[in-house]
Amino acid sequence: MAVEIEAKMKVENLEPVREKLREVGGKRLKKVLEDNTFFDKDDRSLLASDEGLRLRKSRNDETGEILIMITHKGPRQRGMLKSRHEVEVPVGEWESAIELFEKLGFGVVLSFEKRRETWALDRCKVELDEVPYLGTFIEIEGPAEADVLRVRSLLGMGERGIVKASYAALLGDYVQERGLGIKIVKFEA
Repeated sequence: MAVEIEAKMKVENLEPVREKLREVGGKRLKKVLEDNTFFDKDDRSLLASDEGLRLRKSRNDETGEILIMITHKGPRQRGMLKSRHEVEVPVGEWESAIELFEKLGFGVVLSFEKRRETWALDRCKVELDEVPYLGTFIEIEGPAEADVLRVRSLLGMGERGIVKASYAALLGDYVQERGLGIKIVKFEA
């Protein structure tokens, strides 16, 4: 089990962040399209305990490689940044994983696409994300708060507010507030 430590910031445009990453020695690793599907029990017991169960399929834009991961996220820990225990397990079959969750009493509560470009800088991963309805974000994830905060400063984001809510929570709120009544959020074709 690892601890995920991250700072997420909303940005209007990702290109200035890319330019800054190049300027400070960041290395672009990959660009993917993700399908993120979140599960919970009918009583929303995972949500009530601030936990998450996700199935993610990532398709690499350059290689076409597909990676499917099951992730459990534990409750958020106290601190300036978003920190939580995370367990990830690679799986071979998307449909079989969904069937397993359903057999265990978990149903889909939200599914959404995300475009993600991953960079490496110092000891951190820097993710440039685009989510339907929500727009563009930068996430900096590292082994310790000090590493994340240093990279945040290097990228000129030190004064930008940190978003602690997950994309699933932000999208859930967006859909509910607008009465959209949808569980699947995708980019328009």
